Amino acid sequence: MDSAPFVGSEAVANGLVTRQQLRQHFRRIYRDIYIDPNSDLDAPTKARAAWLYSRGKAVVSGISAAAVHGSGWISADSDAELIWAEHRQKMGGLRIGFDELPAGEIETIDGLVVTTAARTAYDLGRRRPFGTAVARLDALCRATGVGVHDIARLAENHRGARGIVQLRAVLAVVDAGSESPQETRTRLALMDAGLPRPQTQIEVVGPDGRVFARIDIGWARWKVAVEYDGEQHWSDEKQRAWDIERQHLLEAMGWTVIRVSAMQLRTDPWGVAARVRDKLRAAGAKV
Repeated sequence: MDSAPFVGSEAVANGLVTRQQLRQHFRRIYRDIYIDPNSDLDAPTKARAAWLYSRGKAVVSGISAAAVHGSGWISADSDAELIWAEHRQKMGGLRIGFDELPAGEIETIDGLVVTTAARTAYDLGRRRPFGTAVARLDALCRATGVGVHDIARLAENHRGARGIVQLRAVLAVVDAGSESPQETRTRLALMDAGLPRPQTQIEVVGPDGRVFARIDIGWARWKVAVEYDGEQHWSDEKQRAWDIERQHLLEAMGWTVIRVSAMQLRTDPWGVAARVRDKLRAAGAKV
């Protein structure tokens, strides 16, 4: 993550910009932390801005740490998160915690002091709502390779902490194979309905011996696949054409494919689960 072109009172003192130019031509992120308006303000950049605001006294944590670790699906509109024991003043756009952090739960990435992937997962997994916590950990585990056992082992050092019961429940269903929050929600909806835990990213080998498809969610034993249709499946003509061909090839190999949209998942998750249950039963699953 490259340093963004942040400026502040130091730049004014050094004669690089005037105070008026700073206010008129730069975007204020935090007090005395400005950024060139032509620069992208993504979540990792916002995390760096928050850390610079702390003058290096804080540790980047929570979703900000997840963003620095490379986790996706984090909006720059979200408040940046820090653990900063010395700071007790509220500030817009910042969420500050006051936990004491052992040395083993902190690391430095590109000069930025952040919570480790395991500690970041520990913090995010204890937050409600449950589904959001699972989606955050799915993405973080996928980005960093941190394992459920690593997170559970760290949690053992914080017995009795707030949210620890939820964290254990989250860790029981985390799956780094999930490629988006919507895939996570689809998987959870199926499990909430009592269906067996599905696999993720199932590789399907064609007659030529090469992998031609990866199924988002499914059960290889019964050849039942559940595919979430994101926006790109409809807006990209080439993607849509391949989706149709891919489904034809899968069905020719005996797979049943159930497609799920965002609206179906939001308004009728039980209906989605019922359709999947019917297909599993038809394939011989005792559900």
